[in-house]
Amino acid sequence: MTVSRAEYCVVACAEAWRGDGEILASPMGLIPSLGARLARHTFSPDLLLTDGEALLVGPDGTVEGWLPYRRHLAMVTGGRRHVMMGASQLDRHGNQNISCIGDWERPARQLLGVRGAPVNTLNNPVSYWVPRHSPRVFVERVDMVCGVGHDRAAAVGARFHRIPRVVSDLGVFDFATPDRTMRLASLHPGVTVDEVRSATGFRLVIGGSVPYTRDPTEAELRLIREVLDPEGAREREVRTA
Repeated sequence: MTVSRAEYCVVACAEAWRGDGEILASPMGLIPSLGARLARHTFSPDLLLTDGEALLVGPDGTVEGWLPYRRHLAMVTGGRRHVMMGASQLDRHGNQNISCIGDWERPARQLLGVRGAPVNTLNNPVSYWVPRHSPRVFVERVDMVCGVGHDRAAAVGARFHRIPRVVSDLGVFDFATPDRTMRLASLHPGVTVDEVRSATGFRLVIGGSVPYTRDPTEAELRLIREVLDPEGAREREVRTA
């Protein structure tokens, strides 16, 4: 059965929550949301999902509980949440920028703003999703630090800082290296190491043999195609090259 690039991305995002237990999954964006719901349906049944306002919901949208904002914040500061955020820029240490491009005093582009990125990254696990992998996103140095990377977290002794993975439309990345810099963990099928290297603005750690992102099971494909995203919106966010 043919699997699209978007479906590999959904599975790769779902894997971010494998083994997390009963925590709040906070995906931001379509592909991460499909991934969180897929994880809840399959290998992470204890995950908590929210409607983004005040309710806990099941993977099919049924209401399971109430989550007022004060309780949501308590989960953030207590490390009981795993966020998958976007990134306008990411560097080799995992520092993330979603605020501005250029000098922050007079930026060339104003973006979302820092928002909750510092608190998220210092208190609970934060992964990242990048739908268009390019040297403009994967940069040598971010223009402004919003999400805290491993180098800055180590400098301030941030005990609860953790970046489990970065997923892009080309592959999966982690920081399982001695100096906690970004490593190519897997390639999505159809992607080459040279493609990833040329689309990255810094030197990635790349091992001798990079595996492919795992295939979805038949059950997972059915869930993605028939239950989670029957209209195929995922294919508009990530297109197979």
